[in-house]
Parts: sequence; C-alpha cells; structure tokens
Amino acid sequence: MKTKTFSLLFFFAFNFFFSQNTFAQIVTVTPKKVIYKRQKPFTEYKKNFVVIYPIIKGLNSDMNKKVEVAISYQKIFDFNLKEETNEIQWLEEASFKVNYNKNGILGISLSMSGSGAYPSIYEKAVVVNLKTGDRIEPPDAFVKLGELAALCKKAQQAEIKKSLVEIKKENPDEENPQSLFENSDFTVKNLDEFSVSDKGVTFLYDYSFPHVILALQPEGKYFFSWVRLKPFVKRDGVFAKFIR
Repeated sequence: MKTKTFSLLFFFAFNFFFSQNTFAQIVTVTPKKVIYKRQKPFTEYKKNFVVIYPIIKGLNSDMNKKVEVAISYQKIFDFNLKEETNEIQWLEEASFKVNYNKNGILGISLSMSGSGAYPSIYEKAVVVNLKTGDRIEPPDAFVKLGELAALCKKAQQAEIKKSLVEIKKENPDEENPQSLFENSDFTVKNLDEFSVSDKGVTFLYDYSFPHVILALQPEGKYFFSWVRLKPFVKRDGVFAKFIR
C-alpha cells in the first residue's frame, strides 16, 4: 500500500514538475547563419545575402518547429526565399534579437535590411506564447481594445506635437511639417505589434516616412507599465501573471 501511495505521489509530482517546466520555462534560441548565393546577380554586391535564423530548443520537437514558424521571416515579413534568390534581389541581411525569454513568453525582434534605389531597414516585433506556440494577438492578452488604442493614440499625439517642434527648429525650410502626420492615426489594428518586459508593454507604430526624410520620423514607441495596463490586461490571459 505504501509503495502504491509513493508511486502515485511520484507520478503527480513528476507531472506537476513537467508541466511547470514545459509551460513556464525559457527556451534556447540559437542563431543559424545561412549564406545564399544568387545565380544571376544584378550587380557584384548582389551575389550573396545572409539570413540568420532563430532555432528554438527546449520544448518538444513539434512545439519547437511551431514557434520557429511563428517567428519566421516568411510569416512576419511575407518573405519569399525563391523570389529573393532570383528576381527581387533586395535583401542583404535578415537577423533577429531576443527581447524577452521567460515566464513562458518569447519576445523577439526581426529585421531585414537591403537596398533597391536606396538602402532601408524593416523591423517587426513578435511575442509568442510558449505554451501554445502561437503569436500572442491583442485579444489573447487584452480587453477593452478600443480604450487601449485610445491610450496609445494619446501618447502618439504627444509624440507628434513634440516632433513638430523639433522639425520646425531643425528644418525651418520645411513648409508644411503637419502634412507628414496627416495619415498618422493609432487604431485598434495597430495594437498588433508590441514588445513585452517585466516592467510593461511597448506598443510600436511605423509612421512610414519616405526615405528622403526618414531622419525626421518619430520613434513610434509607447510604453505603459503593468500597473497602468492593469485595467486592460485579460484576467485569464497570457499576461495575467504580471498584474497579480
């Protein structure tokens, strides 16, 4: 009887430890650098391009792959390797940076740099739930999305006001700087891109300024602490642990 009781206790303890270790752990993110050669490069410096892939370990093999797909350049940037190798020939390097990796959450920034008529860099932030392997979408983590977007828009309006003062000061010849922001409007759909930390959430906005005036573009980063976000955090969502 004692042996049976001990076996049951061991079974439940093992399963509790396994579930905690699986769903609340960090993962290992290893860079894998691949150099691709173009068979018919347009110019000499277009002969090669580099993609640094984030390789995930620490979950089971299926979940590792699922997370890799969720944070892939193909998924986030709609990147097509075959087209880039043959007809587009824009990319020079794709790389990543890990922003957060604990509490069952992986936050990562992906970037792609290249050149056509001029050089440019594109960046995207992705946050993944390691329990499901899926990208965390705003409805998964937040409530009252309209009010949350309005909070971000208020921060954006303050940023635009400050930016206009700086533009007029540094570029007095700019005739109508307000026109640069005529399409700037933070809405619910802009909540999709954010980064997370132990301190809070930073929502990201791309003003999409033309390259010739890119230096004038505001940062487009709106940080809110977990205390400030408490009314908007879904109580049974993936971020609930941060407001308890």
